[in-house]
Amino acid sequence: MSHSTPPYMQVAERIRRRILDGDLAEGAKLPAQRELAQSEGVAIATLGRALDHLQVEGYITTSRRGTFVANAPEVAPSAYDRITRVLRSGSILGEGETMVVTSADLVQPPLYVADIFDLQPGDQVVRRQWHTGKGKQRLMLAVTWYPAHFAASVPELLSTAPGKSANLLPRIQEATGRRVAAGRDDIHGRDADEREANFLGLRTGSPILAGAHRLWDDSGVIEYGEWCLPYRLVVGYEYSFDAAP
Repeated sequence: MSHSTPPYMQVAERIRRRILDGDLAEGAKLPAQRELAQSEGVAIATLGRALDHLQVEGYITTSRRGTFVANAPEVAPSAYDRITRVLRSGSILGEGETMVVTSADLVQPPLYVADIFDLQPGDQVVRRQWHTGKGKQRLMLAVTWYPAHFAASVPELLSTAPGKSANLLPRIQEATGRRVAAGRDDIHGRDADEREANFLGLRTGSPILAGAHRLWDDSGVIEYGEWCLPYRLVVGYEYSFDAAP
């Protein structure tokens, strides 16, 4: 986050990341405001604004007993949150989250995916389908695509084995020498088809939040992903402007 971002938003972002990464578990009590303000290096008033911000977003709750991380918060990490998490911590998963990869294959992609990767007719890509959950709750169904030649350097791309999927992006960057330079997310609401509903535990036709992201460098797209979330979850984004337009 840019240093031009207001201090209270910088504090809110640091606490938000600790919650999303699982360092602050659901139901955990936050330190007293004076102690937390001191550890964050800000005034109590600044910390209070940060906590107000997080409460409006649904990450925390307050009572006479103190401030707590919300139980089963109605928020979900965005694609940006997950990508920055895996680059920061080495895992795409937060505390208590699980991932199940249901397929990982070399396939001929649909035309729109071929266009995204600038492929020729007959070229293949790696296609991985997976979902995440927490306890009995299904959080996300996703499909991610990668250039086929990545599989030679990162064989895990074609594996569905548990424990080999949560940190693929750092492995890709290390093995190929390519580094994510930029990305884009697109999100829209629509009805779930049968496949999506089955994975998310919903009725076919239930409303969902669906999105797509792409990550790239100067050589082209490194990862393209499509994903959907149950309607009960909310996705939020933080952003800043380094210079006036």
